[in-house]
Amino acid sequence: MARIEILPVAGLSRFATFCRLPRLLYAGAAGFAPPLDLERWSVFAHKLNPHYKLVEEQKFLARRDGQWVGRVMAQIYKPGVTPVGASNAQFGALDAIDDVEVVRALTQAAEDWLRAKGAERINGPFSPSVNKECGLLVDGFDATPMFFMPWHPPYLSRHLEALGYEKAQDLLSYRFDISSDESDKPARISTRREWRDRLKLRPLNMKALKQGETALMAELFNDGWSGNWGFVPFTKEEFDSDADALQYLVPADFGIVVELDGVPQSFAIALPNLNEILADLNGRLFPFGWARAFKRFRSHQFKSARLLLLGTRKTLQRSATGGAIFLSLVEEMRRRHAKIRVPHLEAGWVLESNVDMRRPIEMFGGKVDKIHRIYEKRLTVGGGDEAMRMRDGVTATQLQDATS
Repeated sequence: MARIEILPVAGLSRFATFCRLPRLLYAGAAGFAPPLDLERWSVFAHKLNPHYKLVEEQKFLARRDGQWVGRVMAQIYKPGVTPVGASNAQFGALDAIDDVEVVRALTQAAEDWLRAKGAERINGPFSPSVNKECGLLVDGFDATPMFFMPWHPPYLSRHLEALGYEKAQDLLSYRFDISSDESDKPARISTRREWRDRLKLRPLNMKALKQGETALMAELFNDGWSGNWGFVPFTKEEFDSDADALQYLVPADFGIVVELDGVPQSFAIALPNLNEILADLNGRLFPFGWARAFKRFRSHQFKSARLLLLGTRKTLQRSATGGAIFLSLVEEMRRRHAKIRVPHLEAGWVLESNVDMRRPIEMFGGKVDKIHRIYEKRLTVGGGDEAMRMRDGVTATQLQDATS
């Protein structure tokens, strides 16, 4: 058996390989759209993503016969940040060729690194957090690939489960198919007599997100999702970081704030599916891809979009008032996307157990299009790990490098 090398990501070259590896492994697979290298750098680089101030983290690459064959990252939250229900020790960015031994070597590297820091349980994938990309795709492999949504081949979940990982939570993504005549339909919720003078919907100010809107979004998002499984507060610094890109990528009609009696209570922001204009660039904007992307963005009629962020105050949830606010928000998003002729809107991730959110989504015609799964595994001390590693052909020197 060829030796599997597990190498820690250190230096620019390995970091660049880590970011672009999925498009090298999954090129040509149905349902996969290669993400932009530049965008991946903003997600995984410590200096560009404020998330890494909250965790200790290590990335790993797997190599066999001189070829890169997989990647994974391990992270543990620093004291003071505790995910609700989930372990503070997590893995993410798991991608690999169709070989269970490669997946074994990668997950063992992540487990050993976390075990050395005292972890007894591991959850994932979180790439890098519950507020970014999470879950391993287990259903919907051929569905429309959405920007900022992870894609994985069917074999990856099988290999992970063969290594003792079990389902912790399933995350559902819903598809809305929107007909053009919906833009002409009057709003049903916000125009009712009991809500007409109390519920107001206004656009997010996309050109001044940092001048007030990101603070509001962080407040509503964190209040609304607090208590949900896996929740970690989304910091204003993270919102501000995202705003640098969103203010140029999100059209005015794609952001909504719902006010009740003049007080903001809920917001939603959608993103055009940039994969429609970027997929054929194969992840590269330079030297000429950026000009093509810019021209396409200005002229392209998008066929799909994704609900990127949503937040409603916790005190209004599970109440008639909160239901009216959420329904008016979903209704308005559908009407706006019909108006700008975007026939496919995706809403995710929704916890399988979150019946209060699933019910109104399904009431408005949402159909489950993709399922991403969060896994869990108990970590035992010892357990013959060294013998297992040597069987997989990973040398002691490489293991020392990978876990130091």
